[in-house]
Amino acid sequence: MKFMKIALFSLLLQCALIVQAQTYPTKPIKMIVPFPPGETADILARLLAPKISEKLGQSIVINNLAGASGIIGMDAIAKAPPDSYTIGIGQVGNLVILPHTKLNLPYNVLKDLTPIAVSGLNYLGVVTTPKAPFKTLPQMIAWAKENPGQLTVGTNGEGGFPHLTFEYLSQTAKFQFSHIPYKGASQIIPDLIGGQIMASIGGVSSQTAQINAGNLKLLAITNPSRVSTNPDFPTVSETFPGWAFSGWLAFVGPARMDPAIVSKLNDAINSAIKDPAIQEQLNQVGLIPSVESPQFASDLIKKEYAKFGKLVSDIGFKPQQ
Repeated sequence: MKFMKIALFSLLLQCALIVQAQTYPTKPIKMIVPFPPGETADILARLLAPKISEKLGQSIVINNLAGASGIIGMDAIAKAPPDSYTIGIGQVGNLVILPHTKLNLPYNVLKDLTPIAVSGLNYLGVVTTPKAPFKTLPQMIAWAKENPGQLTVGTNGEGGFPHLTFEYLSQTAKFQFSHIPYKGASQIIPDLIGGQIMASIGGVSSQTAQINAGNLKLLAITNPSRVSTNPDFPTVSETFPGWAFSGWLAFVGPARMDPAIVSKLNDAINSAIKDPAIQEQLNQVGLIPSVESPQFASDLIKKEYAKFGKLVSDIGFKPQQ
């Protein structure tokens, strides 16, 4: 009798979950972007949200929770109820690098989050202004070697993906620099243009408008090879063969989300990504569209988590508060 009751309860629960997945969503979905407006994750969210909303039949409410290299927003996603009405966008920095570079991270990436979809691949750009005393990457490195520690470089936070990438570049090229952490690209670019800092590294999507306007000079991108949408962008690998640091953006939710709803969200996100107009817009801002399964997202996060853990150890970076 006890076994029958357990079996009946299990069947009723499965039926309830199926009904929930079929009717989901019944109210607006909050999409947390852990960075300020104008950054790569924000651009992706705002391009996809209308199409996702159209597919699901409910509005998508974007909430920018910036700060601490994306930790604040990611922590809010991790601590949200697992009812699938709060999701967000993570990236290399706050998903697989910060767990190794920050002390007392308030969330556990491998336990507290549900991977939903990997939707964009990106690369970083090293930029300066036309007023800088260097015009190319090799010239910047030479200047930094002649003036140890005087090269000031802005990134979106201590121990984040851009910061760690530039640390790796400095290790490779054997030069010193002074790191200036900011909350996001919207604060970095005005200071860079104004001369408060000499260089910056960040998502090309947040730099493109100023590069095209002539206010910023792109020295190199971190993609393994030149990209078809911007064939004039030189790569770091042209100075250091084989050197590359590519990134990605992934939709995630809190742990214990219903797999059927995760699949439904994945389908809606991928449907938006497949739209030709969306792909064109993503290419224009330096994002390479990606259509992948929740399992792919999960596997990628685990693989990259291990990879960057080893890298942080290899370059001797000490976790920060």
